[in-house]
Amino acid sequence: MSHIAMAGHNTFHLTIASVGATTFDGPAVSATMPGAAGEFTVLAHHEPLVSILKKGTITVRKEGSEAMQFPIESGVVEMSGNKATVLL
Repeated sequence: MSHIAMAGHNTFHLTIASVGATTFDGPAVSATMPGAAGEFTVLAHHEPLVSILKKGTITVRKEGSEAMQFPIESGVVEMSGNKATVLL
C-alpha cells in the first residue's frame, strides 16, 4: 500500500475552538493535552473519552511537520469516531 493511501490511518480530525474563534481544525497524528488528572496523548482511533483540561499547553503533531503548541487556560476535550473536539 502506498504512503499516501496509508496516511489517513495514522491521523484523526482535531478541532480546537472557543466562542467565536477556531484555533486549529484539521488532521493530526497526535495531540498531547493537560488533563485535570495529568497530561495525556490522543492518537488516531483512540477510545472515546471526555476530559476536563487544566491550564497548560496542547501540543499538536501533524504528518510531516513540526509540532504546534497552543497555550490554554482551561477547557474540555471529547474524542469519538476518530474526531477530537477541544472547547476552550
